Amino acid sequence: MITPGSEATPVFLQRRCTDEYAPRGYSAADRRVIAHTSAVLEDAGDRRNVLATRLIPGRSGTAAGLRSLNEEWGATFFDVPVEAALDDEAAAETFSGAETVIDVQTHFLADRGVDSSPAIDELYRTYMPRWWHEMDDLLRRDLAEYVTNVFLETENAVAVLTSGPDTLTNVEMANARRLVDEMAGPGRLLNHAVVHAERPEEIEQMASWKAEFDPVGWKVYTPGRLGPDGWQDGWMLDDEEHGFPFLQRARELDVKLVCAHKGISLLVDNGSPRDIGPAARAFPDLNFVIYHSGYEFAEPEDPGEGPYRDETAHLGVNRLLRSVEEVGLGHCSNVYAELGTTWFAMIRRPVEAAHVLGKLISLLGEDNVIWGTDSIWYGGAQPLVDAFRTFQIPDDMCEKYGYAPLTDRVRAKILGLNAARIYGIDVQAAARAAAKDDLAWARDLVAQHRRGEIGGLP
Repeated sequence: MITPGSEATPVFLQRRCTDEYAPRGYSAADRRVIAHTSAVLEDAGDRRNVLATRLIPGRSGTAAGLRSLNEEWGATFFDVPVEAALDDEAAAETFSGAETVIDVQTHFLADRGVDSSPAIDELYRTYMPRWWHEMDDLLRRDLAEYVTNVFLETENAVAVLTSGPDTLTNVEMANARRLVDEMAGPGRLLNHAVVHAERPEEIEQMASWKAEFDPVGWKVYTPGRLGPDGWQDGWMLDDEEHGFPFLQRARELDVKLVCAHKGISLLVDNGSPRDIGPAARAFPDLNFVIYHSGYEFAEPEDPGEGPYRDETAHLGVNRLLRSVEEVGLGHCSNVYAELGTTWFAMIRRPVEAAHVLGKLISLLGEDNVIWGTDSIWYGGAQPLVDAFRTFQIPDDMCEKYGYAPLTDRVRAKILGLNAARIYGIDVQAAARAAAKDDLAWARDLVAQHRRGEIGGLP
């Protein structure tokens, strides 16, 4: 979702949010970047005899925004030539890439009629800008919009469908995967099963869920549920009452991928990743993917995350790094950092982005950072992919903090190869399927859903 006043900018400069957090305020730097981007797009529109707003969703709009960020922050964080902001072909060449993109964090809302969607719809309706007609149909955030955003508008070879604590049921996620399997062929969509480990009966159900839903992994929310009085019923992966029984059951069932929401939790204690190191150490045969990497939003004028140091080990992503470090885990461990919403939030704060990526790669390793976007909360995620493809950590930051440069090889790992390894995806088969896919199946699915031929998932 986006808020008024941010219309004439690319998606990563807009004030958007998910069901997990409110729109973030603009800093003075953000406003300068937006003004500069708008001026560049107005000039490009005049040259091409089109409205500037028509350029925003395309790659030349992305290029203009990224170049404005470089100017504001005084370094080439995004390697984007000036021609890309003025010409669609130059932009397409700049942002092209041979990587196989695998998005491990995607969402939609169930078409049930009575759930959290009416309140969310009203919130989005309030903030939707006047010109953003693409989001008219997105208000439901249903399966049709999901397929449009995740497959038609973004070059994903494979996506993983997940859920918040209550936005989709395990039945709905599995049925969505089966529907995509039927229309696109197996393997384009994978699904989680959500487990509320604070409920003993759900741990008992994990065996039947494995058999019925064939989840690629288990999704857990240790903060519990976000209600009117804040987070409730929280637990931790390393506690003996809920966490260890859940992990033991995952081990017994041989579905050994645990995906935990950590961070973006209003700083509630159970949202901290401090339990990840002890849990991963106790269960070395399980893989732990930490959704959002423990990231927490900074206030608009706050510089956000910096280098990993003892005095800041209790903040944000550093909490994950300290937890892993304290138990002796490092490169090539069973802990993986996922970038959904984290990367979206950091694009307009590129110094922070350089620190977060630099220290994640430095302490966890280039094989242990995973691409995710949190789509469809932001619409199509192609601008996020394009921004990542061109992002680089400046040489002076590499020298000062010991960060490794972002190479094409490392980007390919983060955008897809790392996820393929731990989610059990045949990356070559996925790449071949994506390369020959004319997406007719996706267009047919969207059309049928909008005609009412594909109703709410049972």
